[in-house]
Amino acid sequence: MIAVKKMADENPMRGIVVDKVTLNIGVGRGGVELENAKTLLERLSGSKAVPTHAKVRNPVFRIKKGDVIGTKTTLRGSRAVEFVKKALKAKSFSLSSRSFDKEGNFSFGVPEYILFPGAKYDPQIGMLGFDVCVTLRRRGFRVSRRRRAKSRIGASHRITKQEGIEFAKKEFGISVE
Repeated sequence: MIAVKKMADENPMRGIVVDKVTLNIGVGRGGVELENAKTLLERLSGSKAVPTHAKVRNPVFRIKKGDVIGTKTTLRGSRAVEFVKKALKAKSFSLSSRSFDKEGNFSFGVPEYILFPGAKYDPQIGMLGFDVCVTLRRRGFRVSRRRRAKSRIGASHRITKQEGIEFAKKEFGISVE
C-alpha cells in the first residue's frame, strides 16, 4: 500500500496546474461605464478584453437577452500565475474556503482596482472592482474536450476541493479560513 501511494505522488500526471485565469467586470449596461471597464481590464492584464452578454431577460433592471452587460479577459500560462499572485496581494493572501468549488477552482473579488499592486487611480475610469476566477486542471484533462477520441475523466483523476485548497496554499502561499 505504501509503495502504491509513493508511485502516485511521483506521477507527473497527478500534478495540478493553473489552466487559466479569467478576469471579469460586470457593469450591467453598455456605454461609457463599459468602455471604462474594458480599458481597466486591458491595462491590468495586458491582453484584449471582450464583451459579455446577458443570457436571460431581466425586466426589473431593463436588461434584454443579448445585451452587453460586462467585459472579461482570459490569461494563461506564466502570465496567469503572476497575475494571481498580484491579485492575492490585494486580498492579503487570505481566502475563505467558500471561495473554492467542488472541482478545486477558486474565485475572489478585488473590491477596488487601486488595491491591485502597481495600479494607479484614474479619474476617467472611476472606482471599479473586478473578479478573478482561477481554473485548475491536471495533465490529461484534454481528453474530455478534444474533438477526436473524446473520453471521460476518471473519478480518481478529478481535482477535489481539498486538493485545490492544498495546491493554492502551496503555490500561492495563501491562508484559507
